[in-house]
Amino acid sequence: QVQLVESGGGLVQAGGSLRLSCAASGRAFSRYCMGWFRQAQGKEREFVAAISWTGANTYYADSVKGRFTISRDNAKNTVYLQMNSLKPEDTAVYYCAEAERPYTFRTTAEEYAYWGQGTQVTVSS
Repeated sequence: QVQLVESGGGLVQAGGSLRLSCAASGRAFSRYCMGWFRQAQGKEREFVAAISWTGANTYYADSVKGRFTISRDNAKNTVYLQMNSLKPEDTAVYYCAEAERPYTFRTTAEEYAYWGQGTQVTVSS
């Protein structure tokens, strides 16, 4: 059974940085695209970033491009989200997710089969 466990959320001032981690277990991590999504209170879940199974390809939402960086360490079965220049509008619960099928690059929530429990990120102004 696949398990995803996020960590690294917290409270930070605008302009600050946080690094989220997501540890995966349960199947061959190195075969699957990984993504980060977020959901602000009262809003729908939105895509943040995705990374291919080798880490060679990444894709970002326009709202975070240039500020956030997704990366992975397949030896540690872990995906990361480095968030810099944080803004109050980045406040949300952040979720990592693992794609349903191997060797496919995905950017929509419907194409991800497994989700973590989420970690809260709060950016104060």
